Amino acid sequence: MKEKITLVKVGGAIVEDPQQLAQLLKDFCAIEGKKVLVHGGGRRATQIATQMGVESQMVNGRRITDASMLQIVTMVYGGLVNKNLVAQLQANGINALGLTGADMNVIRSHKRPPVTVAEPSTDSQSRHKVIDYGFVGDVDGVDGQMLSTLIESGITPVMAPLTHDGQGNILNTNADTIASETAKALAPYYDVTLIFSFEKKGVLSNPDDEESVIPVITREDFSRYVADGTVGGGMIPKLENAFNAIDAGVQQVIITLATAIDGRHGTVIKQ
Repeated sequence: MKEKITLVKVGGAIVEDPQQLAQLLKDFCAIEGKKVLVHGGGRRATQIATQMGVESQMVNGRRITDASMLQIVTMVYGGLVNKNLVAQLQANGINALGLTGADMNVIRSHKRPPVTVAEPSTDSQSRHKVIDYGFVGDVDGVDGQMLSTLIESGITPVMAPLTHDGQGNILNTNADTIASETAKALAPYYDVTLIFSFEKKGVLSNPDDEESVIPVITREDFSRYVADGTVGGGMIPKLENAFNAIDAGVQQVIITLATAIDGRHGTVIKQ
């Protein structure tokens, strides 16, 4: 029987709120057994980019990462946010190690190719535009064996949303994807619970009602919720990552409030 491990992904909104972050880290430390923390930090990156005179461009919630923005996200994600989290975990008695995908070659990715998307049009003519996301990485693989070696040595990995292409380039990579792919890579070694924590109590059936948490979502439910508009925006890729993890052998995926990461609250994702 495999040992249990809990992987918690914390979003940028929580990372930037000292009170919520302190509570999350306290709860994270209270989780029994082995664990991994994956973090975002997009809002902090946007703040610092503005201070430095670099414009932030977003398309469908995804950041366009040109050369200037790549420098900023590398500094913010791999340095400022990551090392502050590591220091706070050390203060709470957790021997943590901050990692980007380049460290120990733990997450390899490739640069996302430009994509063509349809644009809204007022006439019958279909219009398309090409979006180049820049230095954004799509994950090729995570070295689960290397991570498990660290974990078995008593280390708690704290993973930033940065990967590399093996050619000397750092790439900005979605934190939910990092969490999902890392959980998948650890599944052969552990009984993995993946927790996506953010500012809501779970997946809501009514975005204006904080209590309208959907307790369980299956693939069939997901398709229906997308079709009828119950689920939209950034929740769609989050749920896609959740189902990808389940398909790859992750035992349990939960989407929940950042102050409720004990596994007993939120929305449970099932086949």
